[in-house]
Amino acid sequence: METRFNLFENEIGSKFAKRFANAGMVIQQSSLPNSTQELVALRASQINGCGHCIDMHTKEAAAAGETAVRLHLVAAWRESTVFTEAERAALAFSEEGTRLGDANRGVSDETWAEVRKHYDDDQTAALIASVALINAANRMAVITHQQGGSYEAGMFAAALG
Repeated sequence: METRFNLFENEIGSKFAKRFANAGMVIQQSSLPNSTQELVALRASQINGCGHCIDMHTKEAAAAGETAVRLHLVAAWRESTVFTEAERAALAFSEEGTRLGDANRGVSDETWAEVRKHYDDDQTAALIASVALINAANRMAVITHQQGGSYEAGMFAAALG
């Protein structure tokens, strides 16, 4: 599979990518724990089959101190013991918010209640924005055939300079 298009080499694509990244900065600077942000992005990327984003978020999480065990178990978080109740609520939210066509009704009332039990208003807003943003990023990367494997932690931030 060859990369189809490089958004950063196109004037409109580059402008959009920079604004898109700036939206991500709002989430990064929020009180939503960075580990939760990365786990949510990783789980949505797994569901969407986005190798580029899986590569990026796995490496960014590891660079921030996330353990290999937890990263390996994200795909099977329900069958593991390494995630907190709050993280489990965020992972369920990420899945349901990503599988809109599959989940019939989007995010269930049960998952919403768990999210609200563990996250304040600012963190909930960041969680909503995070799921929306990673799903958009996954779609751009999958459409343009961005491949995983060559990303290095910090690379995206450096590209936006």
